[in-house]
Amino acid sequence: MAVITIFSASYCQSDVITSELSQRLGYRIIEDHKIIEKAGKLYDVAPGRFEKTLYHKTSIFNRFTHERERYVGYFKSIVAEYLKQDAIIFHGYAGHLIPKHISHVLKVCLIADPKYRVAQAVKAQRLSEDEALKRIHKDDEGRREWTEYVLRKAPWNPSLYDIVLPIDKTGLEDTIALIAGNARKGVVQPTDASVSAVKDFALASEVEVALAKEGHAVDVAAQSGKVTITINKHVIILSRLEEELKKIAKAVPGVSEVETRVGPDFYQPDIYRKFDFEAPSKVLLVDDEREFVQTLSERLLMRDVGSAVAYDGMQALSVIENDEPEVMILDLKMPGIDGIEVLRRVKAEHPRVEVIVLTGHGTAEDKKTCQELGAFAYLQKPVDIEVLTKTMNAAYEKLRRSKEKK
Repeated sequence: MAVITIFSASYCQSDVITSELSQRLGYRIIEDHKIIEKAGKLYDVAPGRFEKTLYHKTSIFNRFTHERERYVGYFKSIVAEYLKQDAIIFHGYAGHLIPKHISHVLKVCLIADPKYRVAQAVKAQRLSEDEALKRIHKDDEGRREWTEYVLRKAPWNPSLYDIVLPIDKTGLEDTIALIAGNARKGVVQPTDASVSAVKDFALASEVEVALAKEGHAVDVAAQSGKVTITINKHVIILSRLEEELKKIAKAVPGVSEVETRVGPDFYQPDIYRKFDFEAPSKVLLVDDEREFVQTLSERLLMRDVGSAVAYDGMQALSVIENDEPEVMILDLKMPGIDGIEVLRRVKAEHPRVEVIVLTGHGTAEDKKTCQELGAFAYLQKPVDIEVLTKTMNAAYEKLRRSKEKK
């Protein structure tokens, strides 16, 4: 039997349609949250963190952590396992991870014009029309973020689907009948080739996860046991990286051969960096002295420590709200919200963030206040980079130990 994927704009009654299809066809529904829950347990990731990393805007720290690539790989591996079954409906974002050459998958997109969606949102959520429109715009942005990340295309691009149905024009009953009718057609029934393609997809996903666990973010494809790894960022010693990638991939059961190649983005200025699980990779530097903080960021990068920069307290709080760092290096004397107030808010609202105060103008009273508010350390400028690095690593180790206890 065919597999169905349903991706929908919000407020297009996709829940109703999916439920009715399940009953008529005898199909099992696999929602995104079920995949996330299963992947989270298998790979020890909190569901909320999983969802935020997958669906929201890519973190400013991601080029150092490869976190989104890892989580997409984990997500994909569970999708691949489910795909070995038939008579299922993937409802949500998961269908976009299934390669197009798996021919027994019927990919469906449900859309509607804004007026219809606003009316549905007002009815379902008891919102005003303005509130409904804002929510719909936010929903659309999230869907765009997802499809452009995984497919480099807009979410409503018809090339991503077998059927695009405007629910406001087609109607519920006709929409359900059209999907069910197409799912029964011979062209989307499993063949030896499509079943083999599922096995290849599953093997590629297993290799991708194995590489991600060792800190590598690369593209992986497989065909009949032969694995191709594509490196899309420049690396200084390519042969050494290729050797490491091949060694990891060959250890995965089912892999008979591994080849590596460079992709179209290999010659971009970005440098390939293997993720170091032992060092902090989400460091936020907060200082209004731009030259100092930019230089510090560059020096940390030379030590494989990834950092982002904020030039005042308000900007720092905004960054933390969207991308919680592991460690924050914080100046005290800044225009607007000063460092002590930033520290107070961060420890109140984001207690897991370890804060290292680094200041050239602090007093003994400031140091006492910072310690009472929960600062991990209080350092004076100028600071030796080795001292700062050692302090950051200690703060990160404290964070890691607290996570392991939970």
